[in-house]
Amino acid sequence: MAVYVGPSGYAVIGQLQNVIGIISNLSGGLLLSGITKMTAQHFDEIEKQKVVWITAVRYSSSVAILFAVLILLFGSKLSAWLFRGLEIGNIYVWLALALPAIVLNNLLLAVINGKKEIGVYVVANILGSMLSLMVAAVLVTYYGLYGALVACIINPAIALLSTLLLIRGRTWFKFSSFVGSVNTITIKELAGFGFMGLVSALTGPIASIVVRDHLIDSFGIVDAGYWQATTKISDNYLMLIVSTLSVYYLPRISEIRKANELRAEIIKVYSLVMPIAIIGALVIYLLRDSIIHILFASDFIAMEMLMPWQLIGDVIKIGAWVLSFALAGRAMIKPFVITEVCFSATYVLLTIMLTKFFGITGVVMAYAGNYLAYLICMGYFINKELARMKKMEPL
Repeated sequence: MAVYVGPSGYAVIGQLQNVIGIISNLSGGLLLSGITKMTAQHFDEIEKQKVVWITAVRYSSSVAILFAVLILLFGSKLSAWLFRGLEIGNIYVWLALALPAIVLNNLLLAVINGKKEIGVYVVANILGSMLSLMVAAVLVTYYGLYGALVACIINPAIALLSTLLLIRGRTWFKFSSFVGSVNTITIKELAGFGFMGLVSALTGPIASIVVRDHLIDSFGIVDAGYWQATTKISDNYLMLIVSTLSVYYLPRISEIRKANELRAEIIKVYSLVMPIAIIGALVIYLLRDSIIHILFASDFIAMEMLMPWQLIGDVIKIGAWVLSFALAGRAMIKPFVITEVCFSATYVLLTIMLTKFFGITGVVMAYAGNYLAYLICMGYFINKELARMKKMEPL
């Protein structure tokens, strides 16, 4: 994509990816943490697991169809706003058609995660990535920016094929396990996670869109493309750590009942992921020139100036996310929601302030500073939760 669309095209791709993230999350993605937690929680009660899955499918399919219709009706206006008047054709039609498959794949992966079938989860993601790579390569080569945008939309849907292939023989994967009547209690339990998911689905992507718009207006679409490429490097190498948190850590946190166990689990995860994050950041910094040329193109070399602060922010971000995942796993809805909203807003404000004084570098300085404040705040809430759990324990 970097070779065929350049930095300016990369900024446009970033806009589309954020919109896809918002829509797919609102169409069921906001329930994924709840599905994983409750599937793991009822590991020995298949009927209770089925009720969770049926409820999630009912909600997700209904909302996905609704969004698909809205996209078809108002997609042209969304496209005009999102792509600043660029002529990119009927891209929104592709999104409307692919949305149900995207949502179903996300739900199935959440179930696999909750069932702790880590091998299947990993292989499904690998196969999905390989299929996506082949499709993207063809579309971008022949259709340029339009092909890149179509690939971004349909690739998550194509990943459904690999997921279905791997789980087709599982005893729990039956049509009857996902169709039936819903349970009121289950709806209430999922609603809490849904609310947390709703906040995450909106705040992060919207903040990124606002920041990208600010960079485009202040420095131009090319500089915005440099920032997008820098964040893409972070997203991909941090995926290793985030996958660990999603696959192992979140279900594990949900099972813990004692304060000492929770503290020990957090320390254990820190001892695993922080060295990886620090070493990864150092290696990327030392090899930054080669990485830019290999993963992108010579046109992107100017993004090198953004990488030091970005990598510092990445390390701090992982430290904060270890605690943030603990909040989600403990179903601490109020502090989770408040911090998500507040720190998304402060990221935008810091970006606007710091870019005035430090230019484009201010956006990555804001990223690092915002996550440092977020880490301190997460530490405060986790300490409160540990104290509460300690009081609840029998003497």
